[in-house]
Amino acid sequence: GDEEEAYLDQDDPGVASIVEDEREHAAIWKRLTDEEQAGAPRAAIPSSDGAAATAVLDQPLSGHPVAAIADRGAGLEGPATTEAWHRAGQSGTLRATIFGVSDGLVSNLSLVMGVIGAAASNQVIVLAGIAGLLAGAFSMGAGEWISMTSQKELFERQIELEREELRIMPEQEELELAAMYRRKGIGADEARRLAAQLMQDPQVALDTKVREELGLDPDELGSPWGAAIGSSLAFTAGAFVPLVAFLISSGGPAFVAAIILSATALFLVGGGVSLLTGRSFVRSGLRQVAIGAAAAVVTYGVGTVIGVAAS
Repeated sequence: GDEEEAYLDQDDPGVASIVEDEREHAAIWKRLTDEEQAGAPRAAIPSSDGAAATAVLDQPLSGHPVAAIADRGAGLEGPATTEAWHRAGQSGTLRATIFGVSDGLVSNLSLVMGVIGAAASNQVIVLAGIAGLLAGAFSMGAGEWISMTSQKELFERQIELEREELRIMPEQEELELAAMYRRKGIGADEARRLAAQLMQDPQVALDTKVREELGLDPDELGSPWGAAIGSSLAFTAGAFVPLVAFLISSGGPAFVAAIILSATALFLVGGGVSLLTGRSFVRSGLRQVAIGAAAAVVTYGVGTVIGVAAS
């Protein structure tokens, strides 16, 4: 339409990409209709007139191109994967916390074991452990802040581009909404009615498209500072475990206590992973202990070699 042409006249490289993607979605509708409805009229789906595409919604869902489009992930939910700016992932707070604690445990346990292997004094072991704890905590926090900030900016960009699509191609977006509801089993007339009703309020339409098409919750895009602080605290908690024994004791007893405490903590963290994976608590715990033990043995061996060579 006129608004679309005026938008294209802005000579913005990103605009042409948006419009091209939407036209590609329309072309997919047409191609699948031609392939799976032999003998049916080969009508294109113009961006300013949704009549041809709307006719597709009037047909039974089972065995129809609408279902095929849904199955192939194009045209209905496909934009979330076919458009470059829609590709993103999300991570949960629980996952990040478990990862932070596990990382702190394994890395500082390995560091402490390496220093012990070099036959260092208790004071040096504690100093190395504290240094590893602080360095790791700040590193985790900075890395998580950068990661979450970049992710949030990407999500905000996706939402803004979806807003532009709704503004310059409302007919196409309304058809996508109706097709999404058809895939969920809603009748053609009701699907069109719901889509039309949602499109009456641009903000409601945007919120629905973002949730249904992009799989994002616009109200929960994450907090970079919250993620950074949480990761730092989680790493600190994990890294502190191997250090506790050397703060209250020294020598052989501290060494044994550090191993027992670390193994117990690793098992519990591994078991916590099973909350995400649904696998056996014991199996996940033992796997985490094995990983931590392997890292500790390697660094202890390296420390021993270095200690012998330096003496």
